[in-house]
Amino acid sequence: MVYPFYKYEGCGNDFVIIDERTEWLQLTEDQIAALCDRRFGIGADGLLSLRNHPEHDFQMVYFNSDGSRATMCGNGARCLSAFAHKMNAIGIKGSFIADDGKHTAEILWTEDAVTQVAISMIDATPNHVSDDHVSINTGTPHYVLFVDDIDTADVVNTGRKIRYNPQYEPTGTNVNFVQTTPTGITVRTYEKGVEEETLACGTGVTASAMAASLRTGSTSFDVKALGGNLHVSFDREGNTFINVILTGPARLVYSGQFDLETIQHDKRI
Repeated sequence: MVYPFYKYEGCGNDFVIIDERTEWLQLTEDQIAALCDRRFGIGADGLLSLRNHPEHDFQMVYFNSDGSRATMCGNGARCLSAFAHKMNAIGIKGSFIADDGKHTAEILWTEDAVTQVAISMIDATPNHVSDDHVSINTGTPHYVLFVDDIDTADVVNTGRKIRYNPQYEPTGTNVNFVQTTPTGITVRTYEKGVEEETLACGTGVTASAMAASLRTGSTSFDVKALGGNLHVSFDREGNTFINVILTGPARLVYSGQFDLETIQHDKRI
């Protein structure tokens, strides 16, 4: 059977999106990994499913590029909200449910294939705070490490060591490298499930802004990622972050079709 898909990206964090509101494909982990494979498949950091929900405009289900299910993806949520708006599943404002809970989405503007989207993120409180790093869950666990020079940070090797530290078993943790700047923060992220550095990570820049807030007291941050610029704002009640908003662009790259029968475990599609 042949099914349509849509390729979106948010600051270089790219996703395969499928509309499962009328039919659930029940893709396996191997099939999802094959679709996300950059040589034998469509290529993406993850796969997003748009599904119906009785109490919200839609349900978001997110899978990492290795096929594993994840609780939340900030850039993915913005991309799926833009897609849902395109498919008339959500208006200018609405709500959706993800594995980490309820979120709101607002479509700020659309120009050509780009949509500027603001989404709410869950409240968060740090699990650990030290002089050089902060651990906090912003929908998925994050380790935020402050560095003096973001350009020379060994994101892959250092990030992989922290990600697989037994302390963070069984799920592991994402690892963000953060440098403060006069205008905000610059962030690079090693993402679990992708097992590489990605060009941006929505939950990661949110965690990084919260960690920076513990140092500076600011509650609004312009964030520079490798793939583009985002904005994070929130209120604080002590060390708890509430009313968290992540804003940034989502772009439709292209659409196409895939044949479910040709998706192979060995990724030769």
